Amino acid sequence: MQAGRKSCWRQLQASLFRLLCLIPTGFPVRSVDMQRATDNITIRQGDTAIIRCYVDDKVSRVAWLNRSNIIFAGQDKWSLDPRVDLVTKGQLEYSLRIQKVDVYDEGSYTCSIQTKQQPKTSQVYLIVQVPASIYKVSEDITVNEGSNVTLSCLASGRPDPAITWRLLNPSAEPLEGEEYLDIIGIMRNQAGRYECKASNDVATPDVKYVNVVVNYPPTIKKTQSSETPVGRMGMLQCDATAVPTPEFEWYRDEKRLSNAQGLNIQILGTTTILMIANVTEEDYGNYTCVASNRLGVQNASVFLYRPGTGRDINGSACVSQSLWLLLASFACLFFKC
Repeated sequence: MQAGRKSCWRQLQASLFRLLCLIPTGFPVRSVDMQRATDNITIRQGDTAIIRCYVDDKVSRVAWLNRSNIIFAGQDKWSLDPRVDLVTKGQLEYSLRIQKVDVYDEGSYTCSIQTKQQPKTSQVYLIVQVPASIYKVSEDITVNEGSNVTLSCLASGRPDPAITWRLLNPSAEPLEGEEYLDIIGIMRNQAGRYECKASNDVATPDVKYVNVVVNYPPTIKKTQSSETPVGRMGMLQCDATAVPTPEFEWYRDEKRLSNAQGLNIQILGTTTILMIANVTEEDYGNYTCVASNRLGVQNASVFLYRPGTGRDINGSACVSQSLWLLLASFACLFFKC
């Protein structure tokens, strides 16, 4: 085995010797051990790479090779690539410069020299890194609550980028997912703007966003009853949450109310207000607020009542102080207190 390796080295050295015989003399290079481990140079795509090779007075011929292709032989340029040239400082340097490096420039570069005895080489492997770039991401979507959702974010780069997701709510904690983010049974509190970030530490991470809208049926969160004397204006209020925005209706018994006969209905987003001008005895009682969208309906009772009748402003029944006194008197007679 060892004899075979020595034979291969002799063949390679002979080939380099024949190559260097074609190169003009007079441009010495510092001799380097041919069996030295290959050095790596890492460069970002689009930057300029300089692959160093230094000279001394012990050698007579020099060349740059990329794989098996000659780039420079002495001062003669064999490559047709305009991005490639030599960096020379007097008789001390024979370095190769590649401008606007791209991924196809990656590979092995050899500074080959001829000494009086045998050819020697200095080899460098050029590694080209590419910043992370997101090339495909899910479009904004609208789904119904309870649906399963998959968001995708595909990115390229060298090295391969890491992909992370966040929902940009107040906490913005990382989510479990890479190229694909699966949300099983999405809830209304999971609606919002999702951030996909691709990073590989080559440059600033690439970031894209996906907006997710979650539809859900109305939920009436708050009602406001009104304690209004006769002759004054009564205002009843109903607040609901829903996506899409709910539509509102007001009913008295089974009759739908409209803007007529002293009634005015206002709808402000997710809030509706029923205004009753110049309240009469006939206006007191129970009103129904109905909130609806294409996913469902919910209703709630709201009350307009005269002062002192024992209802709180949220429409729930309560017992007045006078009624409590009356009950207390009956209890006292019953138990002969």
